[in-house]
Amino acid sequence: GHEAPRRRELVEHSQGTYWVVQMKLLLALAGILAIAALPQSSDAVLGEVETSVVLSCMEEAKRLVDKAYKERRESIKQRLRRGSASPMDLLSYFKQPVAATRAAVRAADYLHVALGLLERKLRSLLPGPFNVTDVLTPAQLRTLSTASGCAYQDVGVTCPEQDKYRTITGHCNNRRSPTLGASNRAFVRWLPAEYEDGFSMPYGWTPGVKRGGFAVPLTRAVSNAIVRFPNEQLTMDRERSIMFMQWGQFLDHDLDFTPEPAARVSFITGLNCETSCLQQPPCFPLKIPPNDPRIKNQRDCIPFFRSCPINALTSFVDASMVYGSEDPLAAKLRNQTNQLGLLAVNQRFRDNGRALLPFDTLHDDPCLLTNRSVRIPCFLAGDTRASEMPELTSMHTLFVREHNRLATQLKRLNPRWSGEKLYQEARKIVGAMVQIITYRDYLPLVLGPRAMRKYLPRYRGYNDSVDPRIANVFTNAFRYGHTLIQPFTFRLDHKYRPTGPNSRVPLSTVFFATWRVVLEGGIDPILRGLMATPAKLNRQNQIAVDEIRERLFKQVMRIGLDLPALNMQRSRDHGLPGYNAWRRFCGLPQPSTVGELGTVLKNLDLARKLMAQYGTPNNIDIWIGGVTEPLQPGGRVGPLLACIIGTQFRKLRDGDRFWWQNRGVFSTQQQRALAKVSLPRIICDNTGITTVSKNNIFMSNSFPRDFVNCSSLPVLDLASWRERA
Repeated sequence: GHEAPRRRELVEHSQGTYWVVQMKLLLALAGILAIAALPQSSDAVLGEVETSVVLSCMEEAKRLVDKAYKERRESIKQRLRRGSASPMDLLSYFKQPVAATRAAVRAADYLHVALGLLERKLRSLLPGPFNVTDVLTPAQLRTLSTASGCAYQDVGVTCPEQDKYRTITGHCNNRRSPTLGASNRAFVRWLPAEYEDGFSMPYGWTPGVKRGGFAVPLTRAVSNAIVRFPNEQLTMDRERSIMFMQWGQFLDHDLDFTPEPAARVSFITGLNCETSCLQQPPCFPLKIPPNDPRIKNQRDCIPFFRSCPINALTSFVDASMVYGSEDPLAAKLRNQTNQLGLLAVNQRFRDNGRALLPFDTLHDDPCLLTNRSVRIPCFLAGDTRASEMPELTSMHTLFVREHNRLATQLKRLNPRWSGEKLYQEARKIVGAMVQIITYRDYLPLVLGPRAMRKYLPRYRGYNDSVDPRIANVFTNAFRYGHTLIQPFTFRLDHKYRPTGPNSRVPLSTVFFATWRVVLEGGIDPILRGLMATPAKLNRQNQIAVDEIRERLFKQVMRIGLDLPALNMQRSRDHGLPGYNAWRRFCGLPQPSTVGELGTVLKNLDLARKLMAQYGTPNNIDIWIGGVTEPLQPGGRVGPLLACIIGTQFRKLRDGDRFWWQNRGVFSTQQQRALAKVSLPRIICDNTGITTVSKNNIFMSNSFPRDFVNCSSLPVLDLASWRERA
């Protein structure tokens, strides 16, 4: 019984970029596959596969994968140098796996390419369809696993006897199972994967192949039919500020990051996924439906690459977007010039006398391209996506300043503390702040009071049998935040009025524009915009704005991307079951007819549109099924997303040994002090802003009615951190 989660993790890990290498292979990796378990039909062939053939396929696979990786790196470098890189290149540049993530992804690529080559070799020998992993011996499977590097993933981790602080990688949080929640491990699956061929090909891969008896619609067609709306009709959310959307993205970057494949070409044929519309692994382009409102050439496509079901980050709510999820990065983010426990800050520029994030030292820097004359590079932070948009950059900057403010205060209280102790204690407080703001202020406004009581009841202490890993489905469900996005970046002056001619910048022009933060007034105007502007309201006939549905990265991209369609394509890529399977998982009724779906959605017209696309509620992609449900009272998601998001955050809390309220993590006095922290206070302490939202910053958004002076907000009292000599 207790082996099952480990087996599943191995399966997930070895999916690599796209092939879920069959269960049997992975059981073998764990050394528990008996020959008897192999199907009888392939017994005749067992002796025919020479181990030398298996090894030569692995050698060839390594050559092909390494070549594809190298070509991709070179091509992006050349395009960046020539200045012809597209925003898609920029985005994928940041989604490249690094360090330990790269090793894990490359190992998985070696493994699945070797199996693919082997399958081609054996096809001539074997009549009918077969699964390549069935015809290899357990010893050969182990050889493949070791040769690829997949086996290294399960090397034992030893944990120290006593630990006061989290590891950077999340290892050893759970002492019984030290890798649970650690970075560079597979996402966990709450339901078994569903693929067209039963183990790796996504639904929609083969034209004409049905899903449960129904045709599989193009995700772009679903986006056109269900998500598209005239943007003049945009409804503002009277009870949520854009800061609500922004915290969601900042928090998401603490929890999960699915790296893109390191190669953008088919390993075996060399086909380039960015320019070609042919479909070969890892290319899974979005086909264009007839009479598309924007893309007239039906032979065109929106590029898409299958991705690794690996989480490059720690699962825990631990502020890893500030500190990193791997040791080399964590070290690089620290100020090593003194023993004050500080994080490194920018040496070239200040923001009205305050710190900015340090610049990254990328060999070829994409942010330089967003404004060639000013030459402002990308920023370095705990998560590689920190330069994606100015609002996100502002949140990262704010928390680096807060860490340094805390470390400096702790040094005053405890002059004898080492730099390491100051860093760890400040990091521990910042982690607690992110937990408190998320669970006390943010999640109740996502879930609504009923779902909050159901999925996040009162904390009862740490439970080491709770699995804190991020679920594959959560990475798709939490993209509900795309429904809150406004089409502009807003900047306001100290009286909360629009600043100058560039106070409203279209979203499609701010991606990677770090120069706007450095040269256009710093983070204060952006934070004011986040506090005093309403978010977009998700309505069933106004799901997501065209700025992300038609114009995502359109400036120099071959074609504008469609984020809602990409979300649905990604759920198929990762083999996520459809809408009703998740409704069942959540104990919710599963509609089977258009009438029943209309009742669930409280909208018969919308139910008809969905049924016209999918034919059955069973097949509705989880993202679109989730965001079309009526919102929970007081929440911003429907019952299905409330269940998935609520369940994930409960596991993240109850399965975290370093949770801020767990016994022994902080003293009672420290807990009492921490309970007073708030995001408005953090803004007051680290910016030039003196008037901020009243306590729930995610809620209020009307200036001056919902705003107060900083002096009226409680300050974090660090007295209980003073060490008695």
